[in-house]
Amino acid sequence: MKGPISQFIEKHYLHFNSASLVDAAKAYEQQLANGAKMMVSMAGAMSTAEIGKIFAEIIRQDKVQIISCTGANLEEDIMNLVAHSHYERVPNYRDLTPEDEWALLERGLNRVTDTCIPEHEAFRRLQKHIYKIWKDADDKGERYFPHEFMYKMLLSGVLEEYYEIDLKDSWMYAAAEKNLPIIVPGWEDSTMGNIFASYVIKGELKASTMKSGIEYMTFLADWYPKNSSKGIGFFQIGGGIAGDFPICVVPMLYQDMEMHDIPFWSYFCQISDSTTSYGSYSGAVPNEKITWGKLDIKTPKFIIESDATIVAPLIFAYLLDL
Repeated sequence: MKGPISQFIEKHYLHFNSASLVDAAKAYEQQLANGAKMMVSMAGAMSTAEIGKIFAEIIRQDKVQIISCTGANLEEDIMNLVAHSHYERVPNYRDLTPEDEWALLERGLNRVTDTCIPEHEAFRRLQKHIYKIWKDADDKGERYFPHEFMYKMLLSGVLEEYYEIDLKDSWMYAAAEKNLPIIVPGWEDSTMGNIFASYVIKGELKASTMKSGIEYMTFLADWYPKNSSKGIGFFQIGGGIAGDFPICVVPMLYQDMEMHDIPFWSYFCQISDSTTSYGSYSGAVPNEKITWGKLDIKTPKFIIESDATIVAPLIFAYLLDL
């Protein structure tokens, strides 16, 4: 039985982008009902937008089987978990002068649109604990993926003293509990990636202790065929590398590995406000992906041109019967 949020969108979201939202949500639901699995890719600053408040439940209820996200989304969910009370909202961010921005920097506040992440309580608090886990693996000659190190830190309990939100609202903790596979392309482009690089430069850690993006693709190339017997859908929040990197596993397997029986992605939906005419991947309409061997002619395709912080929670609410 659908709850009031789902009933509201079914009643009022009848045209244009709102209708696409409902169509995409129903098709996502049908994919799962058919036994297909779903990848959710997250770009942007969705973790700082506190998507974990609803996405964690999507994970707990097995409505996503694999995640792709930027390094920022990987770490910022945990930062929000341990430093939430120190974040500052700046609703008048459009009015800030360069001097105002400098004043935020001097206070250790790094701004993401209307939200400032506190450097000392967020970045440095994580750094102290993640370094020990990196160093322990380095000393033992062990190698792990970026998300696996984060899982180790979360599950070890070392951060418990800092928790400032309800643990059920952390999507990373929900994922760690399930040991959900995560793909983090371009992890080096993140705060923790920069910090790891600094330790490599100082000679304290070996770069090879961190598994690479190429190894993420080889992991995905192994995972995809093993899990695609009933299809794997692709639900993309935003654009960029979080989406383009994992979706390419299909043409890579077909064209470069010559696995000609590999199935296309069985569903595709993207929430984006990027403009097609700029030549961007993020703004490309789904049909363009047919030419790249990612989607089939018959793959259900949806594009919702809107703000992901508005759209994604509504689709997730529909999937959860809220």
